[in-house]
Amino acid sequence: MDGHRAHLPGTRGDTLATALADADTDRIVYDLGGVARQYDELLAELPGTRVHFALKACPVDDVLRLLAARGAGFDAASPAEIAQALAAGAPAGRVHYGNTVKSDHDIAEAHRLGIRDFATDSVEDVTAIARHAPGARVFCRLATSGQGALWGLNRKFGCTPDDAVRVLETARAAGLTPAGLSVHVGSQQMTGEAWQEAFDTLAGTLTALAARGIAPDHVNLGGGLPALGYRDRHGEPLDPPLDKIFAVIREGTDRLRGLTAAPLAVVMEPGRHLVADHGAVRAHVLRLTRRRQPDGEDSHWLYLSCGKFNGLYEMDQVTHRLVFPTHHEDTDHVRAVVAGPTCDSDDAYGGGRHPVPVPRAAASGDPVWILSAGAYATSYTTQGFNGIDPLPCVCVPGTTPDAPAARH
Repeated sequence: MDGHRAHLPGTRGDTLATALADADTDRIVYDLGGVARQYDELLAELPGTRVHFALKACPVDDVLRLLAARGAGFDAASPAEIAQALAAGAPAGRVHYGNTVKSDHDIAEAHRLGIRDFATDSVEDVTAIARHAPGARVFCRLATSGQGALWGLNRKFGCTPDDAVRVLETARAAGLTPAGLSVHVGSQQMTGEAWQEAFDTLAGTLTALAARGIAPDHVNLGGGLPALGYRDRHGEPLDPPLDKIFAVIREGTDRLRGLTAAPLAVVMEPGRHLVADHGAVRAHVLRLTRRRQPDGEDSHWLYLSCGKFNGLYEMDQVTHRLVFPTHHEDTDHVRAVVAGPTCDSDDAYGGGRHPVPVPRAAASGDPVWILSAGAYATSYTTQGFNGIDPLPCVCVPGTTPDAPAARH
């Protein structure tokens, strides 16, 4: 297997390749050094930006401790996530409650834990925050179209600019601090244009707020920064224009800062961008079969020990690169639909419609490495659907650069 370690792009020093080759049972592996470098590179691309890691993307304690030690904050969506971030070493001032959907009880519990920054998008939520977290700071989430993203996130969250003004005016009247505005352009956003539209919306809303005497001290650009190692439903690299996206963000933040008399901080909430390409799954082949469908179509199916319900929840939207370390890359391949082990028809890449290259000689028990699987692999995993246990999680240190000084 050693000869295959050099053929894993993005593994940075072969940390993941070595850990996968050494594994003799299924697991998900994280390269902590890779996550640290990804975080540092993001700060270098967007200087002066505060990074609050979207905890839901990878609620793995070792990863959270690493990021907290490097000065990262956290975007938490529940009191349980808040408590996990605090336990990882983040001070309460670097944690915000980023979920606009929350109960009275959860608001009060977050306030008890020391959280003072709350996302909102409705007058009703602001009224509850004023009651159960008096004196708190709120930032209002603006709706976006979600176009250009694999997951648009464009219906459940966010409000119009007019409603945002009303929400923040209500917050001010209720004794809260109308501290900011936020957007989310959709998860795995593949265009720079979506960010440009978001900045246009933010600029207009900041101007409308200024006319009412409200001067937010920060804008939160949310998540959406893409991972680089995903493939589409046909197995082709997605190739997001990351350099263009960063350029649009830098220009947009300069524009917003030019609209305000007081300093305007910028926050981002990356999730998959920091962890997806630095996590991989070691799974194994259950069976490679050839089946004829009722419509007469003849197709190959590769069944793996890992699927939608135990590590690959997003397999209906993205295809991960598969490596078969006991088979040479130039071996004879067949096009096969890749599916997980459960008795559920949704447990397949692209709903079972998009075959990918698989060694014709793949046999039961052969190891398979599933790359760029570090985002949402643990958080979306069921606790035992069909009696199949969650994958154990292993974090390897790799080569971790010295932590930069905290920016908060």
